[in-house]
Amino acid sequence: MTLTRRQIFDTLNAWAEAWAARDLDAIVALFDDDVVFENWTGARVQGKDALRAAWQEWFATDSEFRFTDEDLFVDEAAQKALYRWQLDWPSLEPGHEGLAETRRGVDALTFRNGRIVEKLTYSKTTLELDGQRVRLTPIPK
Repeated sequence: MTLTRRQIFDTLNAWAEAWAARDLDAIVALFDDDVVFENWTGARVQGKDALRAAWQEWFATDSEFRFTDEDLFVDEAAQKALYRWQLDWPSLEPGHEGLAETRRGVDALTFRNGRIVEKLTYSKTTLELDGQRVRLTPIPK
């Protein structure tokens, strides 16, 4: 099943609404069983069940997080979208845990058979913590 441009937009609107409602079931329903997800740390999971498990703890906490849509580009022929977002949440960064964090990033999404089959997340290495711009320290090798 190939999605039309409008269907891709509609799917991503449902995606945004599910995130705003913190509805993990509705979010996971948008993914293909064989989804590949890489987050901004480079962590990678494959499969819908693994994706649910990776996000379950995040949704189970009382942590308040909010994504704000910034921009969206859709390529109907390629069945791909670029979704730019801002995340506001209590930081998980070492030494800054719990501070108000604003992070900006992009998801590169690929659709197959009407579902998201690949979600690659990229994030800036400078973010705001308690209103101050902070450059993340690289992880030692």
